Parts: sequence; structure tokens; C-alpha cells
Amino acid sequence: MNKPLNTKRSIWIDPQKSEVVYIIDQRHLPHKTIIAELKSVTQTARVIKEMWVRGAPLIGATAGYGMYFAALEARNQTNPILHIQHSAEQLRNTRPTAVDLHWAIDRQLAAMQKTSNEGERIEIAFNTARQIVEESVDSCRRIGEHGLAFIKSISQKKAGEVVNILTHCNAGRMACVEWGTATSPIYQAHEAGIPVHVYVDETRPRNQGARITAWELKEANIPYTVIVDNVGGHLMQHGMVDMCIVGSDRTTRNGDVANKIGTYLKALAADANDIPFYVALPSSTIDWQLAQGVDIPIEERHAAEVTHIYGWSEELNDMIKVRLTPAQTAAKNYGFDVTPAALVSALITERGCCEASEEGLLGLFPERH
Repeated sequence: MNKPLNTKRSIWIDPQKSEVVYIIDQRHLPHKTIIAELKSVTQTARVIKEMWVRGAPLIGATAGYGMYFAALEARNQTNPILHIQHSAEQLRNTRPTAVDLHWAIDRQLAAMQKTSNEGERIEIAFNTARQIVEESVDSCRRIGEHGLAFIKSISQKKAGEVVNILTHCNAGRMACVEWGTATSPIYQAHEAGIPVHVYVDETRPRNQGARITAWELKEANIPYTVIVDNVGGHLMQHGMVDMCIVGSDRTTRNGDVANKIGTYLKALAADANDIPFYVALPSSTIDWQLAQGVDIPIEERHAAEVTHIYGWSEELNDMIKVRLTPAQTAAKNYGFDVTPAALVSALITERGCCEASEEGLLGLFPERH
């Protein structure tokens, strides 16, 4: 059976059968576009844990469908509610840092609690999953509209010359559902005719920038240059970067930002060179329960991601894995770091932009007082 490809989105429902959800297996990008089917909670947990899907908003959207599968599977269980609860925990245990995961699961649990009728519960879970997806698309679009103002301002100051933007990891449509967070203002600037160029951090150890951000920008015909992670500071020192924009996996109440490892160093370099450093995030990524970044759990991943690397062999015409280090080399692999709010020029959300502080966030989200 041919699996339908949605050329705009990273996750979508089978148009003929609502009990099947499709994702792009991002481990193979940009060299292969492999579409995987999701039909169960266990499959969903696996693709999140093993990073077939990644990026906070997409993890949340995928978990939303995982809870829909839990409602479907509960039909065949002696204790349906217990199965749904166990499914929620199975999904929660996949990735510890991105708060969208827990936000989507909690939203589904609250929605499903509104009825004891099995059929209604399934319908509610399905509709809630779709709402999470559509809200994510709308949030990212609006993040782009608000972030566009910063690019326009720099373009005006440079009298229409190219605006050079540095980004880290992948906060594009493959990390979300559509548009992306950090890339949404870039896409919208490009569509508005503002000349932009993006310096793309390779983002070791999984190279999401070199593999995925570069692929997305190439598809959108936006000029870009891939750089090794340690080049950013040099570019900033020499006036080659006008602004930095990154995404967020979790932002605490005071404006501290957890993002892909290496983000903190870029923020330090930007601060030292008076370059604005923006963070683009949907409100689902804000953890209102945590007061500061030091409390964010930081995922530590397998050492093999550091000691080995995957890439495309032109000789074999396939993906291969090669070792970078001596055998039996120890390696640390923290997936994220925390950038203090003081280093963030502004937070860009779907409701607008604000100072990276509790006061700033509450100004946009007064219901969180």
C-alpha cells in the first residue's frame, strides 16, 4: 500500500482510515523520506523515545494521537480507565525535558474524563488530538507574524541588505507540525520579499541543523550556510550575524529557556557581541509550575550518539553508521542546556513578544497569575 505524503506537515491522519496516523521518520532525513504508520500506544511511545519524531510541539502532537490510540485500545480492556492511565505513563516516560509531551497528555486525560461512554471517549480523544495539531499550526503561524517585526527592523536599519540570522538545532516544521517556531519568522520574511540568509548550526551530536533545518530551508529556497557548532562565536565577533533565533523545549515561569545542547553558548556569544538573541515558542512549551531553569530535568541520551555518527554513503548509496572515537571511549551526552532569561532579548509567542521574565510572560498570559 502506498502511504500518503503530506508535503506540508510532519504528522497527519490517513484520509481513508482515522485509526492510522502517519509521521515522517526523521532519522533518515534528508537522504530518505520514509513514512511510518502509527496504530498503537506502544508504537507512538517508541517513535517519540527513539526520535523518529522530535521537537517539542511535534512530540506533543504525537502524544496527543498516542492518547487517542489509548482510548481505542481501551475498548478491549477489562479496566479501560486503568489502560488509559498506564498508556499515559508509558508516553510520559519517553522524553523528560520537553513539556509539550506532558501538556498534551494531561489535556487528553482531562478531556476524556468528561464522559464514561466508550464511544464518546474515543470521539473526544480523536477531536482533542486534531485540535492540538491545528492549534500548533496556528500558533506557529502567529509566532512568525510577531517575530517578523524583528527581522523587518533589522532590514530597515541595513537599508534592505541581507539580514543574517543564526539558528541552532531544528525548530522548523519538522519539529512542529507546520511553519516551525524559530523558522516561521524567517519563512514569512522570505515571503514578504525581505532578503535573509541563515547560518545553520550543524547541532551535534544528532546534526538536526545540518540534516533537517538545511533540508527545510533548501525546499523553501531560502539562502543558508551550514556551519560547525563552534563557528557561531567567530561569526558574531566579525559582524556576520545580525540576530539569533532558536526554539525552546521548555521555558520556565521566570523566562529561563531549555533548548538543544549548545544553545547556552550561542546566547553567551550573542550577549558578548551585542547581538539580539530571540526565543520562539508556543505557550504549550511554557512550564508554569517551574519557577526557574535549574529545576528542569535534563535528558541524558546514549553515549553512542557522540561516539558514532550516521551519514549517507555515496559509495554504497545508503545510510551508514561510523565510529568517531577510539573503541570503549566514555562519552557524556546531555541533550539540552538552559539559557538564563537575562541572556534572552525577547520571547516570541503566539500572543506576541515579551521580556524573558515572569512579569513579561504574565503580561501576555494574565490568566496564569
